[in-house]
Amino acid sequence: MNFLRLLPVFISILLIAAHFLRAGQTIIVVIVLLLPLLLFLKKFWVPWIIQAILLLGALEWVLTLVATARFRIGQGEDWMRMAIILGAVALFTALSSLMFISSALKKRYSGK
Repeated sequence: MNFLRLLPVFISILLIAAHFLRAGQTIIVVIVLLLPLLLFLKKFWVPWIIQAILLLGALEWVLTLVATARFRIGQGEDWMRMAIILGAVALFTALSSLMFISSALKKRYSGK
């Protein structure tokens, strides 16, 4: 059942990895894809690390949104659909970090 609670986390991590893969940053892709292995550890600090990565990922999506929107506006291209999609991905990624407030996951990572 915890797998279903963590599914948004896995999806967000895959999206972050795909973003960096598209940018050609292979080392970051490997690091991001290894992060879910931390979820097998029943340590209190695991949620903190994963939440921080997800929030940094959401920030990266927002920065990408702003940069891409500026470029497209400068080129006179349509930018609204791209902004909605990247905004939704950023929101999904940020909200994924909240999965760790569930009582089942708090119990798993309480270290007891």
